[in-house]
Amino acid sequence: MFIDRRDAGRRLAAVLEGRVGHDALVLGIPRGGVIVADEVARALGLELDCEVVRKMGAPGDPEYAIAAVDAEGEVVGNATAWADEGYIHRAAESARAEIARRLTTYRKDRPLPRIADRHVVLVDDGVATGLTVAAAVRSLKRRQASRVTVAAPVASPAAEELLQGMADDVVVVWVDPRFRAVGQYYERFDQTSDDEVIDTLESAWSRG
Repeated sequence: MFIDRRDAGRRLAAVLEGRVGHDALVLGIPRGGVIVADEVARALGLELDCEVVRKMGAPGDPEYAIAAVDAEGEVVGNATAWADEGYIHRAAESARAEIARRLTTYRKDRPLPRIADRHVVLVDDGVATGLTVAAAVRSLKRRQASRVTVAAPVASPAAEELLQGMADDVVVVWVDPRFRAVGQYYERFDQTSDDEVIDTLESAWSRG
């Protein structure tokens, strides 16, 4: 059981120690993943930034991901197995709009970090289906990251298996065959706000 996202980040950083070079880039997936990633970046002395992707929820169950959209608008996942084309189109457009909003809100005029030829450590606060993280991995590969390590405090076995086939390395503190939801592994799992993400990123950027 993790106390909160910062405790999870510190414990994840301990597992990552020795597997990440000094020039790697840590990217947190907003919102909660940015808090975990901040602790990883602090512990390992690495640059922190964010990678904005967005899940597409199932009809009637928006928390269950049936696909995900990356920052370039590409859709990952077999959404047609869950919903008709009209629903998928609306959900994808909604996800793209939210990605654009978050990029503007979090980054303002700050340029995107350099991805090409870098080892990127992609961090989330937990991985249920793996689709959101998979969308981010594909985007980073298209942008020519030299190596992508997926890192999370907890994941379902199915999600870990999916990501093992996509990323160069997958580091998870706890892979639980009884996995039901990310929040069950945290004593405190409050929703992270936009303001918390902004404050965390701006603090990291000021550290240089």
